[in-house]
Amino acid sequence: MALDGIPATTGGWPRRGFLGLGIGAGAAALLGTAACGAGGGSTGDSGGDKTLTVACEGGGKIELQPVADRFTKDTGATVNLVELPYEGLFNRLTSELSSGRPSFDVCAVDAVWIPLFAAKLDKLDDLFTADVKNDLFPALVQEAQSDGRFIGMPVWTNSEILFYRKDLFSDAKEKAAFQRKYGYPLAPPTTWQQFTDIATFFTRPEQKLYGTDVKGAVETEWLAHVLQAGSPGVVLDDSGNVIVDNAQHLAALTFYADLNNKHKVAPAGAAQTDWNAAQNLFNQGQTAMTRFWAHAYRQIPADAKVAGKVGAAPMIGGTAGVAGIPGPWYLSIPQGGGKADLAKQFIKAAYDNNALSIETSLGLAARKSAYQSFAEKPGFESFGPLLATLNASATKPRPASPHWQRIVDSVLVPTIQKALTPGADYAALLKAARTQIEGIVK
Repeated sequence: MALDGIPATTGGWPRRGFLGLGIGAGAAALLGTAACGAGGGSTGDSGGDKTLTVACEGGGKIELQPVADRFTKDTGATVNLVELPYEGLFNRLTSELSSGRPSFDVCAVDAVWIPLFAAKLDKLDDLFTADVKNDLFPALVQEAQSDGRFIGMPVWTNSEILFYRKDLFSDAKEKAAFQRKYGYPLAPPTTWQQFTDIATFFTRPEQKLYGTDVKGAVETEWLAHVLQAGSPGVVLDDSGNVIVDNAQHLAALTFYADLNNKHKVAPAGAAQTDWNAAQNLFNQGQTAMTRFWAHAYRQIPADAKVAGKVGAAPMIGGTAGVAGIPGPWYLSIPQGGGKADLAKQFIKAAYDNNALSIETSLGLAARKSAYQSFAEKPGFESFGPLLATLNASATKPRPASPHWQRIVDSVLVPTIQKALTPGADYAALLKAARTQIEGIVK
């Protein structure tokens, strides 16, 4: 399963690489040739049929099942959750939204698909009251819109936070040694310098222990540091201009790559390290800290070396403070469907009953109040840090560009991997990345 990328195995975020260039090129072209019926919007419910078909990805089915059950109980309507693999859902949406004859009444949409599918989705403006918007994280409200229309209601989201080994951080000998060496108490870091100091302190290759991981095979973590450095956005600004080589991107890449190249606080193979590898390293006790998606806190195996020994804190703060890249999914209504009214009722019910999803095996929501209602309960200690990260003023969504996945796969990840080579010229790499991205978005 891959809820905004959680793989079918142990977890990780985001898994979109297999879509390759399709989102930015062929799929966009296909959607651009919308057949008749796709542009007029739904006109109402057909007949008295109270059956809804909801197209979703595997993780989405897990999250939506209790909501669907409640909706059936409250309305008598039948909700069929049609589960598709991540790439299968993308292909189904691409094909059927372009034809204007969707076989589904509601669809779960990954955040990175919003810019591509926007013109083929019905508006949900009346659902976004002031109270609704106030209970959603600002980045999600921003991302749910396209051309001034709300087209998706967020139903779950995530962000990276900091996980650390409480057994190491609370050890009296470790605390005393750290205080002597650095002159301040050992505690979960809140700045890049503290993070670097602590990672250096706990790097002990002879004990198969490293301070942290560096994930060269994914882009989101570096981009979170870009926002922490104070950039107005990541890679592209709000007008679509390429800013990947600005001072904040350079500062973030320097910090990130230097953890591997200069400070050597990460295990070997950083360029190939992805979410699964980083999660396994931490669970096996080989890293003292990891920046990881908050859902993983409740999924640490009982037999893991760190089980019962993990603390959680907000994402690291740079000059702009704490910041993260949210990983949300949205519920949308296709234009051309015949059950728009019932579909909208279901989406409203998904918002109203958002907290039900927290008690699923994935345990994610979108509303602030849903997370807050569980944050003080045992076993949900990651929710406070997640709330702080998602609520931070510097937290922003990824650019609303139909070319985003192509930029990630062909430019951003290769740039990070090249940067993880000792002696790499970070500024030159970002300058080259700018040229490549300008060629993609022109």
